[in-house]
Amino acid sequence: MKQSFRPSPNSFKNTFCVFHEVPLDAIEGLTVQYESKAGSSYFYTKEGMYRLSNHWGRLANSKWRLEPMQETSPSKQKLGFALWTSFYPDNAEDKLYYLEANFDTKTVQYQHKNNPDFDQKAVLRTSFETAKRIKQARNLLELTSWAKYFEYDDIDTLRMKIINGLIYTEKSLEEIKREQR
Repeated sequence: MKQSFRPSPNSFKNTFCVFHEVPLDAIEGLTVQYESKAGSSYFYTKEGMYRLSNHWGRLANSKWRLEPMQETSPSKQKLGFALWTSFYPDNAEDKLYYLEANFDTKTVQYQHKNNPDFDQKAVLRTSFETAKRIKQARNLLELTSWAKYFEYDDIDTLRMKIINGLIYTEKSLEEIKREQR
């Protein structure tokens, strides 16, 4: 049986964290150490936290995202694990976030500047600015109506140029699009 560990109750307030989905058998032998009013169960170890929940994203005063396993499970309840070192401070005022795009999977996510993978090239923004840019980038990936105003050979190349402009510059979407015409 894995040894239990109890963090401070205030450890998770105003935090950002990316959990990675793991199989349910990872919590075998562990006991629930906290259950939220919304029905999420928390299991603490010396290495990190397991969270079993049917909802992820904005949670009270924190932003916790779940990165799914390659093979998706049909269950609505997902088990995620995060190392204690993966919890980063969050607030509305500081420029803490940057965007990263995966053009193969056509996804855009936001990451925290304390992420060890941050290459210092993407522009850091506040939560509000990040949310605005991520919405713009996702619209570019999902929609095609915006492209009728451009002459292009490959819409994916055009998307990449515009989205990279959103990630790596302070220019507005309109400025970036104007440069591509």
